[in-house]
Amino acid sequence: MYNSQPTPPPFYSAERVADASYVSRIMKRVYLKMFLAMIVTAVTSFVCMNVPAVFVTLMSNSGLYFGLLIAEVVLVFVLAGALNKLSSPVASLIFYVYSILNGVVLSAILAAYTASSVFSTFVITAAVFGTMTVYGYVTKSDLSRVGTFLFMALIGLIICTIVNIFMKSSTMEWIISFAGVVIFIGLTAWDTQKIKQMAAITDGSQAGKLATIGALSLYLDFVNLFLYLLRFFGNRE
Repeated sequence: MYNSQPTPPPFYSAERVADASYVSRIMKRVYLKMFLAMIVTAVTSFVCMNVPAVFVTLMSNSGLYFGLLIAEVVLVFVLAGALNKLSSPVASLIFYVYSILNGVVLSAILAAYTASSVFSTFVITAAVFGTMTVYGYVTKSDLSRVGTFLFMALIGLIICTIVNIFMKSSTMEWIISFAGVVIFIGLTAWDTQKIKQMAAITDGSQAGKLATIGALSLYLDFVNLFLYLLRFFGNRE
């Protein structure tokens, strides 16, 4: 999902002269799409947790749950890999379908925590995410080297998480959670800078596609950061 360098998209336009207002308009579309996807996810999770028939079906059918997880992964790869071939409306539709599926999956996780701790963790996540995305947007420093390191660390984190499924080490779980927080804090800043750089060289006719893939990247950063912070600040029922 995360590229090691801010690679220009396939709809790169070398003739475009970037200006601050143009980039700002695209970034606003990125944040708007991300915000709408977060609302869709939140509403979906709320409905799933408060409709007994849906929640019981989800919790009692592990095959269904893992099927949804696989479907999420497939949608992400379809959106990232076939973006050049998709129209902007189709890309947006896939993104929002993904946010619905993610809301269903998250409902099973959030149900284990008190509502107050979920809300407080969300507020903390929003504050941290907001700070880092602003930093990524305004900083003059090149974050590509940091991004490369974070991408490698993310791969290591995924491997450690899979290994710990079998080890079931509580100590390792805490280490993984701490590493996850650090990694996604950094990725938020890097992804923001990368999206801004891509916006500066993207043709206006393709701005919608960039807004979608940019919103997906930041959405994933936010959700993952929230889930790792929830392990520290969440109170179980």
